[in-house]
Amino acid sequence: MLAAEELVKRFHSRTGLITAVDRISISVAAGEVLAFLGPNGAGKTTTIKMVAGLIRPDAGQVMLDGVDVTGRPAQAAARLGAVLEGSRNLYWRLTCLENLIYWGTLRRLTPRAARSRALELLRLVDLEDRQHNTVQTLSRGMQQKLALCQALMHRPRLVLLDEPTLGLDFASAEAIKTTVRQLCQDGVAILLTTHQMDVAQQLADRLAIIRSGQLVLTGNTQEVLARYSRPVWRITAVEPFSASQQAAARALGWPIEQPTQKDFLVTPPENDPAAIYQLLDALRPAAIRLVERHQADLAEVFQQVVAEEEAAL
Repeated sequence: MLAAEELVKRFHSRTGLITAVDRISISVAAGEVLAFLGPNGAGKTTTIKMVAGLIRPDAGQVMLDGVDVTGRPAQAAARLGAVLEGSRNLYWRLTCLENLIYWGTLRRLTPRAARSRALELLRLVDLEDRQHNTVQTLSRGMQQKLALCQALMHRPRLVLLDEPTLGLDFASAEAIKTTVRQLCQDGVAILLTTHQMDVAQQLADRLAIIRSGQLVLTGNTQEVLARYSRPVWRITAVEPFSASQQAAARALGWPIEQPTQKDFLVTPPENDPAAIYQLLDALRPAAIRLVERHQADLAEVFQQVVAEEEAAL
């Protein structure tokens, strides 16, 4: 659905020419969520603006559903929707329905088609009973739902989501995530930008992390998390381990830490998946409450990747 190839963008500054984006290539398939992540100033916004056709790349090409974004901007725009953080694409003194009809007609829908589509979307996000309320009277969560409806009025093939759940309460954030998943089931491609790593981890099929204008990590979300997970197990007991149990555990000769009297962090032999049972046998008759293998989360991965890149500079 989206194929951005070898994008380059430079800007003039007082100190000379700055390369904001340096040969970035990203793609998003129909029904897929790509989380495009990076620290502030990494080049995310510049890349997104090139994808959206707001600025021209100095080199490279953006194809959206087979359309060249630079060469045929109007046709590309018809395939693209965007949700900006903070409801900046809504008019606060218009009602929900008025907003959607207005934006729908700007997207060349007839007034009747725009009204029908607006009501359909308001039902999708449980705002049908608020259709005659002005935007300024809505909660932030409702405003974000309405902003998503606005982006979907013309049935885009690709939606750019910028911080879709920032500042929302739990219920509102979950509602937005549910809607995003439904869009994917309907074949819409999603390009997600966020600093909320838990949201990216829950929604994204694939990841692309940018640092200083260059991609530093890409891949399937679950595969990336597995790659950064350590072969460390946490064993937690109901009561503190006795001295004899601690000695028996250390006698195995594995790397072992004991952050509390009730916990062991151990690294069993990697080529022997069943080795953890040796430790559990050594700890008898301790009542074990938890046995879990370390699983990296996206926040850990992001911090590690960015730190590695900073160290390499």
